[in-house]
Amino acid sequence: MHDYTPAGDGVFALEQVLMLQTGKPYPLGASFDGEGVNFALFSEHASRVELCLFDATGRLETHRIALAACTNGVWHGYLPQAKPGQLYGYRVHGEYAPQRGQRFNPHKVLLDPYAKAVFGQFAIDDANLGYCPQDQTQINTQDNTPVAQKAIVVAEAFDWGDDTAPQTPWANTVIYEAHVRGLTQLHPDIPAAIRGSYAAIAHPVMLAHYQRLGISAIELLPVHLHADEPRLQKLGLENYWGYNTLSFFAPEPTYWSGREGTTPLAEFREMVKALHKAGIEVILDVVFNHTAETDELGPTLSFRGIDNASYYVLNAQHPEYYENWTGCGNVLNIGHPRVLQLVMDSLRYWVSECHVDGFRFDLAPILGRVNGGYSLCAPFFAALAQDPLLANTKLIAEPWDIGAGGYQLGHFPLAWAEWNDQYRDVMRKFWLHDGVNRALFARRFAASSDTFYRPHRQPSTSVNFVTAHDGFNLRDLVSYNHKHNHANKEHNRDGHSHNLSWNCGVEGPSNDEGVKLLRLRASKALLATLLLSQGTPMLLAGDELGHSQQGNNNAYCQNNDITWLNWGAGSQADGELIDYIAELIRIRRECQALSSNTWWTSQPDAAGVTDVVWLNPSASPMQPHDWDDHGGRAMMVWLSNQFLILMNASAHQVHFHLPPLNEGEWTMRLASTGDTQSDFSGRDCRVAARSVTILQLKK
Repeated sequence: MHDYTPAGDGVFALEQVLMLQTGKPYPLGASFDGEGVNFALFSEHASRVELCLFDATGRLETHRIALAACTNGVWHGYLPQAKPGQLYGYRVHGEYAPQRGQRFNPHKVLLDPYAKAVFGQFAIDDANLGYCPQDQTQINTQDNTPVAQKAIVVAEAFDWGDDTAPQTPWANTVIYEAHVRGLTQLHPDIPAAIRGSYAAIAHPVMLAHYQRLGISAIELLPVHLHADEPRLQKLGLENYWGYNTLSFFAPEPTYWSGREGTTPLAEFREMVKALHKAGIEVILDVVFNHTAETDELGPTLSFRGIDNASYYVLNAQHPEYYENWTGCGNVLNIGHPRVLQLVMDSLRYWVSECHVDGFRFDLAPILGRVNGGYSLCAPFFAALAQDPLLANTKLIAEPWDIGAGGYQLGHFPLAWAEWNDQYRDVMRKFWLHDGVNRALFARRFAASSDTFYRPHRQPSTSVNFVTAHDGFNLRDLVSYNHKHNHANKEHNRDGHSHNLSWNCGVEGPSNDEGVKLLRLRASKALLATLLLSQGTPMLLAGDELGHSQQGNNNAYCQNNDITWLNWGAGSQADGELIDYIAELIRIRRECQALSSNTWWTSQPDAAGVTDVVWLNPSASPMQPHDWDDHGGRAMMVWLSNQFLILMNASAHQVHFHLPPLNEGEWTMRLASTGDTQSDFSGRDCRVAARSVTILQLKK
């Protein structure tokens, strides 16, 4: 969108003599104290580290100064009169011996892992390769100064005013997963100059939308600076999702509006402040499992050239290769104390300096691996648990990676919540297919207690979702039987083929009113189930608009209207689904069984209120044969003696006999069909195929 051009007054003239002082080994990175800048870089195996300074264009190296001091593996120096805005990088000397795990190459300008702002973008260039393209065993002596990304010294004060974190209890949390650009890029009521930016996320139009829905937290796909993989660049594509991090501190500059007087960091902070004022928490999707340097054939941009053997998990028998439990070419070595420090410093930075409220950890089992195996006693988990700043943030795991023993659903520390893919699959099967009995449905509806229940864990541990950024969105889930990923230029081989979707009779868009009605009913039934289940619900941005990705279930490389939400003509942004979701969230918050965050017992409490009662359509308690009947597609869930949820996943209308009441009467609260009157007598109710009806007890 815009180039982030640093201030030029921090650049030294060539003839100026620079006297580098010893400085301090902490904090790592570039730290401005008002009079100069302290530089500190960890490299355990380096023989020499040089600080490189550049002019404002980033193409001219003005100075190269050796950091003579090294304390416990941290090379450091203090440069008087250096100022914010100064461009810098490092050249790190040492052994170039891939067969022994080291890839030092002083011909490469390297990005500071602690850079809080970055100049330039990564582009394919042989100069960024540490090895000789003709012979990978030989060092590449081509200097990469003109194309290397440079760090920028940052010291941005920010007036947080009376900013206060919402601190929404887990029991009241409703998450809205969104992409910074895709959420607002096509919004007609947001000024064109800021669409797709941090500023647009916090525009009053968007704040009103979040509040209308009733969500309590926005979970943003990665906002750390990332790089587009060379493979994608050669195909003319981009890593749109951003799961290819290069800097764990710098906000992605392409999400900055470029407004005069702001920077990416300042605009991000303004976004957080505005969201907090509206009562919305900010959760960041973070990627600490791998970096953008990919495999042994990837570029040397930062970590690889600084200390390859420390920053990455290498193959024990062949250190020239990387372990690849991520599927992205490398694995960050969180088990190393300094790499763990890097990750912890990053998390603390985003909380302390940017006021974010929590994190969703991509491929989180990798963070818990010790000597290759997963362990609850992993250093990363211990470090988080004892950290006074981070211990009270929301921590969410994607509980799988592709390494051995990589599926760890239900096995994260007590304070963590986890994405529950078992919930997703069961609910899709129940509403769109056969093969799920009511017992399995109930277990998932009740926060998957069979997976998550253990002493001191709460139902909110289960982050329930039906759709997420990865896979079909809701509109496509009921519109396509098969993935259609041809735009990704991989001959439709990428993306998951086991989607448990159903096209309702027609593959793709349809003008058939019957098909359209069936799709809307199925969508509403899934949304009702999601928002009335015990656990923490997560909505995918755009599902409330009926947005379609044209059948693409792996749109990670589609920075276009496939992923940009459609707020205009042809969408369902007329408010039908928005108001429906909003009413479901209101019901959720009124219901004690869903807001108490205690496991259901089906037993009355001291006040005589029973959290949940499971009933068959005749209003009788569910019996073993009812639970096990795979043909049984209808049931009632009575919550807190207050709400009666009638679910009919069958292909035909079902007659429900309502449970008798000692006092009061049943009244219609919400029907997914939109018809709140027909076939409801107060004692009986006929529920349409693939629909949900919610009754409320009025005394």
